Amino acid sequence: MNTVQDSSLGKDVAYPAEFDPSLLFPIARTLGRQAIGVDEAALPFVGHDRWHAYELSWLDALGKPRVATATVTVPFDSPYLIESKSFKLYLNSLNAARFNSDTAVQERLVLDLSARAGADVGVAFGLPPAIDLEEGESIDTLDIEIDHYGPPRPQYLAADAQDIVDETLSSHLLKSNCPVTGQPDWATVIVRYHGARIDRAGLLRYLVSFRDHADFHEQCVERIFHDLTARCAPQSLSVEARYTRRGGLDINPWRATPGFQPPVARRETRQ
Repeated sequence: MNTVQDSSLGKDVAYPAEFDPSLLFPIARTLGRQAIGVDEAALPFVGHDRWHAYELSWLDALGKPRVATATVTVPFDSPYLIESKSFKLYLNSLNAARFNSDTAVQERLVLDLSARAGADVGVAFGLPPAIDLEEGESIDTLDIEIDHYGPPRPQYLAADAQDIVDETLSSHLLKSNCPVTGQPDWATVIVRYHGARIDRAGLLRYLVSFRDHADFHEQCVERIFHDLTARCAPQSLSVEARYTRRGGLDINPWRATPGFQPPVARRETRQ
C-alpha cells in the first residue's frame, strides 16, 4: 500500500521533460479513515474532492502551445486520493506533449486520473466563478479566547438538543499542515446542518485546533464531519472546505450525509 513517505513530497524532483502519467501518486483513503475510526464498508457520508487546475498547457498538432484551466472531480468513494505534488508534476509533464484536439487532452486526463484514483474522475475545462460572498453566518468575529492549536479537540464541540435549527456557519480560519513538508494549508470551511444548534464558540475553537495538525485536505474534512456527527448528532450535515492554491492547484473536499444536495461549485476570491 502506498504511503505518503513513498511519494515525491519533501523530495527534490526533476522537472518532467516528457509526458508521464506514472508521476501521479495514489494514496489509499483507508489510511486516513482508519485513523478516525471510519468504517470503509459503511461510509457515513457522500461527497467529492473538487480540484481546480490553473496551470494547464500542451502543444496542438502544429506544435503551438495551448493553455487552459480545468475542474477535476474525484468521487469520495474512490479507493485512492491523488497526492497534490504528483498531480502538479503530471500536469507539467503535458507541457511538451502534442495532442490533436482539446477533446483528446480531456480524454487523456480522465483516463489517467481515473486509473490512479480507482474510480471515474470527471474533467471539465474551465473553473467555477470566484465570488466574494459570505455564505451563512461567519463565526470568525466571536470575541473568545483561544489557546490550543493542535491536535484537534472534538471535545470543544457541543450542541443544544432543545433547539433544532437549519443553519449554515462559515469560517476562514481553518489551517492545517502538509503531513510531510509541514507547509501550511489555508481554507474556508462551510458547515451546513439541520439539528441541535451547534455551539459557535466551541466550533470555532475546534476548527482553530487544526492549526498545527498535519494531514491531507481530504482527511481533515472527513475528520471534521466525523467529529461533528459524533459530538453534535445533527440530523443532516454538510462540511465543505475550500483550500487556497498551491502549485497551480486548489482542493475543495466536500462530505455530507446521504441525500444532502451538493454545494454549488464556486471559488473563494483568495483561492
